[in-house]
Amino acid sequence: MTLDKLPVGKSGIITKVGGEGILRLRLLDMGLIPRTHVTMIKIAPMGDPVEIRVRGYELTLRKEDAGFIEINESGDGK
Repeated sequence: MTLDKLPVGKSGIITKVGGEGILRLRLLDMGLIPRTHVTMIKIAPMGDPVEIRVRGYELTLRKEDAGFIEINESGDGK
């Protein structure tokens, strides 16, 4: 599953960060690295962008960028 498909309130563990070049480096620099726990906080009314919690802070991503991040869903955000 990719991060853009994660329902609000659910959590997952990042398994792979895709993308190429600068985009991939930017995602990794923001702390989105494999084996990191993420929780979907909210999705904008029109579906883009999405807000996630990662490493103790909230991060807003474009839905397209969130689609490059593969996760394993792990439960209810706790």
